[in-house]
Amino acid sequence: MDLAVPALAGLAADPLVSLVDTAFVGQLGDAQLGALGVNGSLFSMTFVIFNFIAYGTTPRVGQAVGRDDRAEASDVVNQAVFLALMAGLGAVVLLQAAAGPLLALMGATGELRKPAETYLRIRAFAGPAVLLINAGRGAFRGYQDTRTPMAVSIGLNLLNLILDPILIFGLGWGLAGAAIATTIAQWSGALAFLGLLYGTRRRELEIVPEIPSLEELIPFLRIGQDMLIRTASLVGTMTVATAVAARIGVTEVAAHQVANQLWMFLALVVDALAVAAQATVSERLGRDDSRAARRIGNRLLQWGLFVGVLLATTFWGLQDAIPAFFSDSPEVRSTVTSLIVFVALLQPLNGLVFVWDGIFMGSEHFRFLAIAMALSAALGLGGLAATHVFEWGLSGVWWSITALMAARLITLAIPYLRNWPALGSSTNGEKPV
Repeated sequence: MDLAVPALAGLAADPLVSLVDTAFVGQLGDAQLGALGVNGSLFSMTFVIFNFIAYGTTPRVGQAVGRDDRAEASDVVNQAVFLALMAGLGAVVLLQAAAGPLLALMGATGELRKPAETYLRIRAFAGPAVLLINAGRGAFRGYQDTRTPMAVSIGLNLLNLILDPILIFGLGWGLAGAAIATTIAQWSGALAFLGLLYGTRRRELEIVPEIPSLEELIPFLRIGQDMLIRTASLVGTMTVATAVAARIGVTEVAAHQVANQLWMFLALVVDALAVAAQATVSERLGRDDSRAARRIGNRLLQWGLFVGVLLATTFWGLQDAIPAFFSDSPEVRSTVTSLIVFVALLQPLNGLVFVWDGIFMGSEHFRFLAIAMALSAALGLGGLAATHVFEWGLSGVWWSITALMAARLITLAIPYLRNWPALGSSTNGEKPV
C-alpha cells in the first residue's frame, strides 16, 4: 500500500482534469457537456492507445532495477520519452487534419458539432504533453517511486482547477476556455517530468540522456503492438458506447459523459493498486523470486475487491446527490441518477480486473492481455450494436459495458488461478517469465 496510495494521485493526471472540466462545463448547457463527452472519448481513443509507453516502461525499468542494472533502466527511460514525443506530435497532426470526419464518426452533429470542433482543435495541442506525462509516470513507477508522480499530478490538477473558472466564466471563453486550461495544465505536468528526469533527479536515478536508435526501440514497439490491440479494444468499446449514446440524444450523451467520467475516476482508485502490482511484481521477478511475486499479487487482489465493494457502497448511497454537481438540467440529472447504479455495481468487478491487469503487465504478458481484451471487447461491441439496432437506450449501453467487464474478469481469472506466472514466453520471446 506504500506504493498504491500515492499512485492514486499520480494516475489522476488526465481523468481528474476531465472530471473537473465536466463539472464546470456542465454549467454551460447540455450541448456543451455533450460536446465535451464526445471529445473525451475521442481523446481517450487517440492517446490512451499509446498507454503502452507507461505500461511498458514500468515493468522494464522495474526488472532492470531488480537486477541492479541502472544503465538498462536509463535506456528504457530515454526510449519512452522519445516515443512519447514522436507519437504525441503525430497525434496532433492527425487530430487537426481529420477533426471534421472524426467528430462526424462520433455522432457530433447538429448543435454538438461547433462546440465539439472548437474544443478538439485546441485540446489537440496537449497531445505530446499527455504522452510525456505517461512516460514520466511509468519511469518513476519502475524506480519504485509513486510519490513524485503524485506531486506532479496534484500540481497540474490544481492549475487546471484555478484556470477553469477564470477562462470559462471570468473571461467568457466557455468550452474553449476549458480546452485552453487543460492544455496549459497538461504541458506544465509534462515539463515537470522532463525537468525531474533530466535535471534535478538525473544523477540520483543515473539517467544518461541519449537519443535511442531504431534497434533499441524494437522491444518497446513489440510491447506497443500488443498493448495497441489491448488498449484499442478497451477504449474503442468505450468510444463506441459514447457514439451510441450521442445518437440517442443530447440529454443522453450529456448524462453518459457524467457517468463515464465518474466511472473512469473511480477506476483510478483501484488502478492505483494495479500500479503497485506492476512495480512490485516486476521488481520481484527481476530478482527471480516468483513466489514473492505471487504473494504480492494475491494480497493486492484482496485489496482490490475490498476497495471495489467500498466504492460501490459509497456511490450507491450518493446516487441522488451526485448529479447536482454536474448539471442544472433536471432531465440530465435524472438520467445520471439511473446510470450511477451501473457505475456503483461495476466497482467490485473493476477492483479485481484492474489489479489482474497490473499483475500481468508486471510479468510482461502483454500478448496474453491483448488476446483476452480483444475477446472481451467483442462481447461488449456486440451488445452496443444490438443496443443501437433495437433501441435499448442508455441502459443497453451500460449493460454492454458490464458485459465487457465481466468477460475481462473471466479471461484474467482463469489463467492466473491455474499457472501464473508460468504462462509461456515473455513479450520479447526470449525467455519464459
